[in-house]
Amino acid sequence: MLKARLIACLDVRWGQTVKGVNFLGLRDLGDPVERALSYARDGADEIVWLDVQATLDQAQPRADLIRRLRKSLAIPLTVGGGIRTLRDVETVLEAGADKVSLNSHALADPKIIEAVARRWGSQCVVVAVDARRVDGQFRVYSHGGRVDAGWELTDWLRTSETAGCGEFLITSMDQDGRQQGYDLPMLNRAREVTQRPIICSGGAGQIDDIARLLDQGHRACLLASTLHEGRMHLGDVKRELFERGYPVRETR
Repeated sequence: MLKARLIACLDVRWGQTVKGVNFLGLRDLGDPVERALSYARDGADEIVWLDVQATLDQAQPRADLIRRLRKSLAIPLTVGGGIRTLRDVETVLEAGADKVSLNSHALADPKIIEAVARRWGSQCVVVAVDARRVDGQFRVYSHGGRVDAGWELTDWLRTSETAGCGEFLITSMDQDGRQQGYDLPMLNRAREVTQRPIICSGGAGQIDDIARLLDQGHRACLLASTLHEGRMHLGDVKRELFERGYPVRETR
């Protein structure tokens, strides 16, 4: 059985960590570099860094902050937000990212997925998907959850996989920041239609939420609000999961 990946997420706006509920009411939570390094020391298996303002401002992710983080970070790093061109991808990778996360621009032009995968390999391409329930469907949104992108979840996953996506980061907008558990129906539906790994995001509040996710066969979970607020600590989470019999990576 694959070992679980516990991934710490930093939503970044104008150089500061932010977090809200259901993509709304973002609060400033301080230096994202220091937070990321703290989570890495505590046992995070990977870091995801998403500039949630870059697309809206038509700006690139802050390469200076990525370089600063990479100087002390020894675990895999995925960076997203504002990536529109191959030059943007190159800039982020040169700054120290291992993978790039594509979202709004890929929804508008899926050929960017193919282009990045062809040049750097599918393992470099994470397609981030923000989705919510609308009239009985899981609809995909762009621009930080502000715009219905015109895709149903499963259709977009199939299209992205065919284009060369190596991994998905799927966030339930309905559960985001609520700390009431992952959206298992959405995530299970996604797993039915893609062979690519899925990072599950939106809703973790306690260890039982992670355990239920793993029980469904998922192997990668994103944690944000519950870490920022100090409700969970990654080292403790890993130890308890290990004691319950779940395969996890090295505990600290």
